Amino acid sequence: MATQTPTQRSAAAKRAAATRKRNAATRSASSTRASARRTTSSASAAARTSARTTARSAGSTGTWAAQTALRSAGAATTQLQAVATSGQRVVLTALGAIATAGDTVKRNVQTYTDSDRRQEQFKQFELRGIRLLGRSGYEVTGRVH
Repeated sequence: MATQTPTQRSAAAKRAAATRKRNAATRSASSTRASARRTTSSASAAARTSARTTARSAGSTGTWAAQTALRSAGAATTQLQAVATSGQRVVLTALGAIATAGDTVKRNVQTYTDSDRRQEQFKQFELRGIRLLGRSGYEVTGRVH
């Protein structure tokens, strides 16, 4: 696997955390629905049970519903953070490209404004041209006037 940048690792970790939170919210919602069914069943059988037990059960169901809502909101927040981190990666990549282009321009200006460096660069170009022609088998022929 290729090496990840810190931003990539952070985004991946946030996506994984969002998935875990979403799964926890789903489980919580399922248990809340089951609790609500039990409360409804016990309420309909109120003649057999005390009102206090039914009220306590309804109260805990409400608490579970609130916790489920908070878990869902937390999962959505974490997912949004993962998207924001991915957006940050795009901005950082663009800034890196701009900085690299600036460094290249600076290096070229330094090369072509200094006569010694310019001569050295032209020699390198000439040698590279010779190597390319040597590999391809072409010969440079021409008339000198």
